[in-house]
Amino acid sequence: MSEPILQVRDLVKHFPLTQGIVFRKQIGAVKAVDGISFDLYPGETLGIVGESGCGKSTVAKLLMNLEQATSGQVFYKGEDITRLSGRALKAVRRNIQMVFQDPYTSLNPRMTVGDIIGEPFDIHPEVAPKGDRRKRVQDLLDVVGLNPEYINRYPHQFSGGQRQRIGIARGLALNPEIIICDEPVSALDVSVQAQVINLMEKLQDEFGLSYIFIAHDLSIVRHISDRVGVMYLGRMAEIGTDAEIYEHPTHPYTQALLSAVPVPDPEARAHRERIILTGDVPSPANPPSGCRFRTRCWKAQERCAVEEPLLAVPEVFAGLPTPAAHESACHFAEEKQVVPAA
Repeated sequence: MSEPILQVRDLVKHFPLTQGIVFRKQIGAVKAVDGISFDLYPGETLGIVGESGCGKSTVAKLLMNLEQATSGQVFYKGEDITRLSGRALKAVRRNIQMVFQDPYTSLNPRMTVGDIIGEPFDIHPEVAPKGDRRKRVQDLLDVVGLNPEYINRYPHQFSGGQRQRIGIARGLALNPEIIICDEPVSALDVSVQAQVINLMEKLQDEFGLSYIFIAHDLSIVRHISDRVGVMYLGRMAEIGTDAEIYEHPTHPYTQALLSAVPVPDPEARAHRERIILTGDVPSPANPPSGCRFRTRCWKAQERCAVEEPLLAVPEVFAGLPTPAAHESACHFAEEKQVVPAA
């Protein structure tokens, strides 16, 4: 495998909780992201899944440096982008672009499609000289499957799927190497989701893109991803290839997530075990000691409250030629098939 194009190490983002109006005093912090690490390789799609509030979108903003990290490092081709600002950060952002979650609010309603897609060229004029910009925008509309004649239309004249295609075209404008997709299809109909996902796969093959794909829908993540990371309460619970995570999960939280996936086969559905978690997700302002998942885990023991599990290959599987030998942050990791093999 080639060198990673993006390396994330111990990334942390704590949002301060303050008290008072005139004299503000910090009384705590919301630990939105609390020490996650992963790599992204050229041409790869890394899916990140987890329930609402686990820190997925905050990770996306940290990777773009839209939010300043509390601590940790994000290396793009060996350079720590968390320490960059001004021109240096602007140069890196040309190669790392983002497709936002909501196609309705991520496009300026007062700008035409031509202005929206062409705006990156105003920020990075070296990419496209002024005389070539209209042609470049029309080419981008054609690439994402929209009529180039729509260049003078406004966002309200398009459907949700078409607006997301405009967002993708804007992300492609500067020929980036990495695109961070923050739930790009969650606001779209199922049939439109399939069109957008197929478009993204086609563009990845055509332009050699690397994706970080954040989503709730486990089936979509499996369809598009080469590797998958599962997040829980600001931490990475498990990470591995799509087959390792979906067919050989070892972390109890991953197993519970997968057991909630609807199965179209009534016979398989009747015979599979459904894992029901008890209790609520703890507050990220006051997470449990040790393992974050222990308050809802059926395997929890005293060790889980005292010792924080590391994201590593479980000792029981270390060195064995088994798909279960992938990184999992659990003291009592064991393989459990909860979704019928694809």
